[in-house]
Amino acid sequence: MFAIVYCLTYQHDFTLVLLAAVLCLVSNLGTILFLRSAGRSNGVPRWIWLSVAGAAGGFGIWSTHFVAMLAYDPGIVVGYDRDLTLISLGAAFASTFVAGLAAVSLPPSQANIAAGLVFGVGVAAMHFVGMAGLQVPGSIAWDKHLVIAALIISVAMATWGFTLTKNWKGSNWSILAAASALSLGIVLMHFTAMGALTIIEGGANAIEPQALSKPFLLVTILVVSISMLASGISASIIAFRAAKQASASETRFELLLQGVTDYAIYMLDPSGVVTNWNTGAERAKGYSAADIVGQNFARFYSAGDQQNGLPQRALESALANGRFEAEGLRFRKDGSSFWAHVVIQPVYDDNHHLIGYVKITRDITQAKIDGDRIKEVSRNLDLALENMSQGISMFDRNERLILANARYSQLFGFPESFIRPGLTYSEIVRSGYQIVFGDGDAADTRATDHYRRHMATMRSGQRTLVHQTTSGRSILATFNVLADGGWVTTFEDITERLAREEKIAFMAKHDALTGLPNRPTFNDYLSHQLTIAKRLSTKVAVIGIDLDKFKEINDQMGHVAGDFVLSTLAARLNGILRDEELVARLGGDEFAAVKRFNDGAELDDFVARLEATLMEKMDFEGHHIVPGASVGVALYPDAGENAETLLANADLAMYRAKHEVGRNVCFYEESMDEVSRDRRRLARDLWVAIERDQMYLHYQVQKSVATGKTTGYEVLLRWNHPERGNIPPVDFIPIAEECGAIVPIGEWVLREACKEAVGWKDDIKIAVNISPIQIAHANIAELVRTVLQETGLPASRLELEITESSIIVDKSKALVAMRALKQQGVAIAIDDFGTGYSSLETLRSFPFDKIKLDRSFMNEVETSQEAKAVIRSILALGRGLSIPVLAEGVETLSQLELLTSEGCDEAQGYYFGRPARMEQQSVTLNTAA
Repeated sequence: MFAIVYCLTYQHDFTLVLLAAVLCLVSNLGTILFLRSAGRSNGVPRWIWLSVAGAAGGFGIWSTHFVAMLAYDPGIVVGYDRDLTLISLGAAFASTFVAGLAAVSLPPSQANIAAGLVFGVGVAAMHFVGMAGLQVPGSIAWDKHLVIAALIISVAMATWGFTLTKNWKGSNWSILAAASALSLGIVLMHFTAMGALTIIEGGANAIEPQALSKPFLLVTILVVSISMLASGISASIIAFRAAKQASASETRFELLLQGVTDYAIYMLDPSGVVTNWNTGAERAKGYSAADIVGQNFARFYSAGDQQNGLPQRALESALANGRFEAEGLRFRKDGSSFWAHVVIQPVYDDNHHLIGYVKITRDITQAKIDGDRIKEVSRNLDLALENMSQGISMFDRNERLILANARYSQLFGFPESFIRPGLTYSEIVRSGYQIVFGDGDAADTRATDHYRRHMATMRSGQRTLVHQTTSGRSILATFNVLADGGWVTTFEDITERLAREEKIAFMAKHDALTGLPNRPTFNDYLSHQLTIAKRLSTKVAVIGIDLDKFKEINDQMGHVAGDFVLSTLAARLNGILRDEELVARLGGDEFAAVKRFNDGAELDDFVARLEATLMEKMDFEGHHIVPGASVGVALYPDAGENAETLLANADLAMYRAKHEVGRNVCFYEESMDEVSRDRRRLARDLWVAIERDQMYLHYQVQKSVATGKTTGYEVLLRWNHPERGNIPPVDFIPIAEECGAIVPIGEWVLREACKEAVGWKDDIKIAVNISPIQIAHANIAELVRTVLQETGLPASRLELEITESSIIVDKSKALVAMRALKQQGVAIAIDDFGTGYSSLETLRSFPFDKIKLDRSFMNEVETSQEAKAVIRSILALGRGLSIPVLAEGVETLSQLELLTSEGCDEAQGYYFGRPARMEQQSVTLNTAA
């Protein structure tokens, strides 16, 4: 059982399995119907029906077997022996014919068993003979138990199926049940037998050249199916003609005595009165002979037909033409109607005098329904062909057109009535080019080339070909060559699809916003240029570009402005490129460029063009924007021999340019590596500086300008490195922010400062700087609450200093954090005011407790009127907003006097005292604490 389930589940194409099952049911249903007709006939008609049943049923069962075999995929290439395949087909024909003969000829008690035995054994024989023709690169082993089981299933189900026919006297449901039982038996037998099959790969066996392939079998089944259909139609025509000849020759009354029941046969006198009536007429129309003899046959017509004289005209036509034949509605005694096929033929005596008419009526209601259904299907198929989005054409083996839909003409621009059956393909092609190019050599040459290319492609086995029309459209032609040498071609307009594919391919290699090459494309191009440079001994420049003011543009003007800057800059950079030059966007505001060169002047020119473009002004909604950029250049082979190294060194040079005032372009030097390595060493040491007690705090006093009273101390961090000694904060704080160590260091500073300040008297405040990284990556409000609880310092004595850049990074998050701090009672001061954005919007968004004026203004106040003006304006701003202002960097008495005269609130600087440890400050301790 496992073998059967495994075979069905993993080694069969379910689509073909389903097709095989449907084909099996239809074939068996046809076989049963033909045998029922044979069982109800005698003589030659019976043999005809038996032959039709044997041919149609046998081929249908054989087709079921091989469609199922084509669904079988053991994972290796298989073929089919031609001779054994044909023998298996013969077995199917013979078994179906003999089984049918037994079913309709033997007594009922023996017929079903004999027919089931012959049919079951024959179907099994067909299967195993066909399987014997299976050719594989190896050997085949059989499970004899499953083989026996398959044979038993086949015979048992066949016997049951023939029993369900009820000796051809049952209803249509019994016929359907019988066909279903036969089909189920065939399917069960097939998969049981397939489960018994084991293919052992290896060995000397090979698929013979003449072995039938799966595609050949599919085409063969199609051809034979068409042939069988044609044979069935021919047999039907022959039977119909035989029936007509028999009815024409039997013109006398003796015909009525033969007890024909399938036809209503009766005689009319010359005026149309019924003179006799057979059993078939009584059965078909419900009248007994006593009811109808002596009545005019017009009563079988509708009232409308009678009024229009249709019955009389039928007699006149029969008399004039020797025969009248028609189809139409006729009515029974109970008023019900049926669709009838009517034949009226005049009858003459020996002297050729008209003595009456013989009228034969057959109920063809079901045939009419079937015919109408076929017409409807054909009409639907025609509609489907004409409404397909694809064009389709079919040619015979002589290259003549059989059919084509309207879409075919539309795609190639043919006139509406031009394409018609019978045209050769070469004529169609030549006419198509003549429509576009007119009569002449150009059209003939193009048509000949097109025809040869099309035919060569198709005959070579290639399935597809793309035509480019003169209108720029791309038409995909897909070929399907038929077994008889003809072919079917479908045509699809793939212009838009190709455009989408090209767009997707472009997007995969380019940045979506700017259209510049992306990082993978840049890396591929750089690697390619390095390969060429190595071979030709030339040089390659890798250039890193980072915009200087892009973050400010995004923060102040929005991302729309940022996108505008990137797109505009990309277009300008693309416009200055020459041979062997490439600019790519690596991400964000980061760009990179590559140039292969021989002469340094070429590189200088390229860098100059880049720099000029990066500094060029652009206008956005009335704003003049100069993005500016820092540029780093690394040269192959001096700065590295591979792409990764060159990119890294170009970045080092770019960062050097960013941090050097007045220098936009910087070339890589080996010393930059040492600086980078030194920064990494310091970053590593920073993570352990607190644990090793290398950090300590200095405090700088803050004084009231008006009274000189100490108002607080600002905490300043110091680092005593064990090897380098004291490292200035300006050197290690940026590194700590880059590597993230500022978060634990900032927490340590806050906790140590609060521990220190809790012992001071007079409510002196402690001012602690908060890094932008702490606001962005730590829950600063929760940290402050925890520290204040641990140290016991009142929140009113803690002042946190925040730079405006801390807010700009993520304004909404920063404002939420500051509001949470204010709710605790902590004071917030804005530090370094006047050097950053100095935005009134920032001051308006949050009620700061203090503004700290940057020390740079105090350095210039004694020599610069502009510095004095800035100080005055900031002090006036503070008074207007009721925010006290503290000036940093006060070092002289004259500076203090200026602050006093201008009404500054507080000050700090060397004039009041240098930063020092707290034990060196003259602060009064709260001894009670």
